[in-house]
Amino acid sequence: MVRQAAKLTISIPQDLIVFADELAEEMKVSRSKVIAYCLQERAEKRFAERMEEGYKVMAEENRQFADVAMNLAHEILPEWE
Repeated sequence: MVRQAAKLTISIPQDLIVFADELAEEMKVSRSKVIAYCLQERAEKRFAERMEEGYKVMAEENRQFADVAMNLAHEILPEWE
């Protein structure tokens, strides 16, 4: 999928501009692509963090459900001998 680009004017510290230019030269891409790449990496990391948190919440809900189900099963089913 091709994403449409838009122009953006931002102000960032000079040392970060120097760093962006160094990365751009190393990667053989424009400064804009370096900044877009960094933002994309951060977006992916944020998404992964949110997914991880969601899975942890789901795991806890599943554990609680299993506890309730086991307690009910012990009340209804005879003990295995």
